[in-house]
Amino acid sequence: MSRVNRPPLSLSRLIRFMKGKEGKTAVVVGTVTDDIRVYEVPALKVTALRFTETARARIEKAVVYELSYTFDFVHVVEYIACISLVALPASLCNILVLLRGPKNAREAVKHFGPAPGVPHSHTKPYVRAKGRKFERARGRRNNRGFRV
Repeated sequence: MSRVNRPPLSLSRLIRFMKGKEGKTAVVVGTVTDDIRVYEVPALKVTALRFTETARARIEKAVVYELSYTFDFVHVVEYIACISLVALPASLCNILVLLRGPKNAREAVKHFGPAPGVPHSHTKPYVRAKGRKFERARGRRNNRGFRV
């Protein structure tokens, strides 16, 4: 599975998505990362392709049942991610919660869209610096002729 389709999921989002789903296992297609803004980690059943060291330590400290995956389990996670949940057996649907981080939070996505100079475009330009001489002149400021 490509890197774009495996976005990281923070511990705070994982806790928020699993609220009210006690007894179910969170299947994260990607990395579970730590979030220092979360003070108390509740007991969760989590399995993921990767955990950061601090996230793993905090999850294990909360007396969590974590599935340690093998190579076969990675293929199971990819298989579940690729097929529709409707096609899964009812017994699996009742115990699994398939999660993935935000795909459009990547830095590269900010540069997609209409060209940066076009009117009403909020696309981020590719510039080497943010100084006075770099994309700050005509068309960007009122006191430099006009502003788009």
